[in-house]
Amino acid sequence: MNITNSLRDPAVIRALGAQLKNLSLSRKITLMEVCGTHTMALHRGGIPSLLPDTVRLLSGPGCPVCVTPASYIDRAQEIGKNYGVTLTSFGDMLRVPGNTKSLSESRSEGINVETVYSPLAALDMARKHPAIEVVFLAVGFETTVPPIAMTVMNARDQGIDNFSILTAHKLIMPALELLVNDSDVRVDGFILPGHVSLILGSEPYRPIAEKYSRACVITGFETADIIQGIIMLAQQIEISQPSVEIQYCRAVKKDGNPQARGVIDTVFEPADSEWRGFGTIPLSGLNLREEFADFDASKKFPVEVNAETVQTGCRCGDVLRGRIEPAECALFGRNCTPEHPVGPCMVSSEGTCAAHYKYSRTR
Repeated sequence: MNITNSLRDPAVIRALGAQLKNLSLSRKITLMEVCGTHTMALHRGGIPSLLPDTVRLLSGPGCPVCVTPASYIDRAQEIGKNYGVTLTSFGDMLRVPGNTKSLSESRSEGINVETVYSPLAALDMARKHPAIEVVFLAVGFETTVPPIAMTVMNARDQGIDNFSILTAHKLIMPALELLVNDSDVRVDGFILPGHVSLILGSEPYRPIAEKYSRACVITGFETADIIQGIIMLAQQIEISQPSVEIQYCRAVKKDGNPQARGVIDTVFEPADSEWRGFGTIPLSGLNLREEFADFDASKKFPVEVNAETVQTGCRCGDVLRGRIEPAECALFGRNCTPEHPVGPCMVSSEGTCAAHYKYSRTR
């Protein structure tokens, strides 16, 4: 069914919902969405209530704020405290807990933290205030990397030497490969991220289908998109023919965006990276290449950070790995709420715990 021109037509959504509810499968299957936007969208659309008993949904590590480790927050705060720099960040990072406090709490104690809506805004701040060191907190998956890479290139070309970035970029494929090899999590198919796939295309996911025999569908973000994506996954699994399909064909192409990937490769190189809940995953992050080292805040402002994580009882890491659902955490809805979050999964607007608290808890 081609739904591109009728994504929000109530009749189309009802028809797809009925098709989903009446799916006839020979066994129970588990699907995982690996995009925070999908997590929020599917709960907002009430999709879990439409699922037959044979389909279970889990959330994966698709929220970039959620997988950012506490040590990164600690490093940013130490840089702000010891060097008097101005830290700039997207707003959803400010309440993410480090080992002792969040950036928002540090700001109330005198560390300079500014909210910006793009890395170019941070660069413009550095340009207008040459006496101030400006550090941009570069967090996100492949979607957000190209504009940050372009910003670093602009800083170099314009000779703006009071600007740098603290990188915590993540690559989706190493995390997916870790998940399919996790014996504690049996996932039959993946609702793949639409935004990331705009950059990557569909080809990088092929090993997930061919080597690991998991169904894959790149899905859009409307309720109708997600329902159709789930149906496509169920059909792949039922006939035992896992493949990589593009439901979000109005935006995602097979080869993605080669120009954007070229910009990323110019500025960054793969590196081992620490993920909240996963530990260090080999070659799952991006560091600045040597020719851009002058813009690396971790080298420009060296600090010592305790690698150990304070134990709070939060099970956000298990939620991110699909090992539990939010309600299985003892803190969920009690000690941990959006007003008083203990972990990042409750902080972020794309966090699984935040989505469950806002939508599923009352259903």
